[in-house]
Amino acid sequence: MRYFIDPFGCVKNQVDAETMMAFLGRAGWVSAPDADSADIIIVNSCGFIESAKRESIGAVLAWRKNYPEKKILLAGCLARRYAKELARSLPEADGLFDNADLAGIAGAAEKAAGKTRPAKPVSRRNGGAGAGAGSPEAAAVSAAAPPDPGRRPLLSLPGSAYVKISEGCNNRCSFCAIPLIRGGLKSRAIPDVLEECRELLARGIGELCVIGQDIGSYGRDFGGAGRDSAAGIAAAGLPGLLEALSTLEGDFWVRLLYIHPDHFPLPILDIMERDKRFLPYFDLPFQHASAKILAAMNRRGTAESYLGLVETIRGRLPAAVIRSTFLLGFPGETNGDFDELLDFQEKARLDWLGCFTWSREEDTPAYSMKGRVAKKIAAERKRIAVERQIPVTEKQMERFIGRTLDVLVEEAVDAEEGLYLGRLYCQAPEVDGAAVIVCKEGEDPPEPGTFVKGKIFGRTGFDLQVSRIAGQG
Repeated sequence: MRYFIDPFGCVKNQVDAETMMAFLGRAGWVSAPDADSADIIIVNSCGFIESAKRESIGAVLAWRKNYPEKKILLAGCLARRYAKELARSLPEADGLFDNADLAGIAGAAEKAAGKTRPAKPVSRRNGGAGAGAGSPEAAAVSAAAPPDPGRRPLLSLPGSAYVKISEGCNNRCSFCAIPLIRGGLKSRAIPDVLEECRELLARGIGELCVIGQDIGSYGRDFGGAGRDSAAGIAAAGLPGLLEALSTLEGDFWVRLLYIHPDHFPLPILDIMERDKRFLPYFDLPFQHASAKILAAMNRRGTAESYLGLVETIRGRLPAAVIRSTFLLGFPGETNGDFDELLDFQEKARLDWLGCFTWSREEDTPAYSMKGRVAKKIAAERKRIAVERQIPVTEKQMERFIGRTLDVLVEEAVDAEEGLYLGRLYCQAPEVDGAAVIVCKEGEDPPEPGTFVKGKIFGRTGFDLQVSRIAGQG
């Protein structure tokens, strides 16, 4: 039997898709290169905001229209959040798969396809037999940990892989549906994370992107355990995990993504100063700067504390690059609140910024809040923030011109002309600009997934132009 996965949503959802592929492969399924050659199409959906939900449902409808004879399985966050409703209202899907227990994907695919095969045993460690299939314990383990750490198929570009260190979130921001979908925080034990990273490095991965809903909260769910136990080690939090990762041998990057700014673990700066393999790249979703709006969002920070954090990071690590997100149009947001956000944006001089407008999500506290902002006004505020960020990001990127840095090569643009795309430490995968690598004539072409040395000589928009240094990398 052959399957094709159509992925949606965030990179945490991507890791889920990779983990499902590992479980499917273990059960004898084969990944098809396209939908034409697949027996079943698996839509790995996103259920975070309204636009993402529409996109995922639209994919199911489009696949049904284009392939009326094929089986379609709707998996992922949307299937988990709205299982009962979709079972009634979406007959185009032949089945739904709740991603709480990823080990069950093969059984769900076989049921949707109308096929059966002898079930292969899944170890207790992987949340299958012995852990109580469908139990909270099984869901916690299988959602966060792949069946064979580090050996799952990868959907990333060459040389990079995402390492999910936790699942769920305890922050309970009033606008966010993640706890409704993913539940509370569930951290993986440090030895499991280390094993996965070792395997990935052995496969030639050069960049480990550490992810979670909020990696700054890592280990907080292990409180109270003895310091010598696995749980006690995890209780040291993100700094404890980074100390453990620093024991790994080799030259590689560790990129930390999604740290909630209200409880940023400052000791990680000590580790990053000592070990340059931890990139000085920080993804800090500030969301807003108005004290009133931040309080309504159930966030404890202020514009002053956030600016102080930015100043501290840059003071300790002058090469630091900071990305953030702003949420526009939250209920009660006035022109004055928006002006406060713009003032913060000007002072923070963020390297990268993503903006989105508030989505009214059922069962979140913000759903019933008064003072809703018209969609047209929210969209205009987003446009203004985005436009104001463009010259800031361009100027921030220009500070790299003239520097010689490592570049992770990702793909060839025109191999005959010696043009390749890659990324520098200041560019996270998929969300930031790229490095356009220019190789000299007659030089051996760089291999995607490897590092080369390059001198940055220019900027085009948000992209940086890099001249490969001959004989390096």
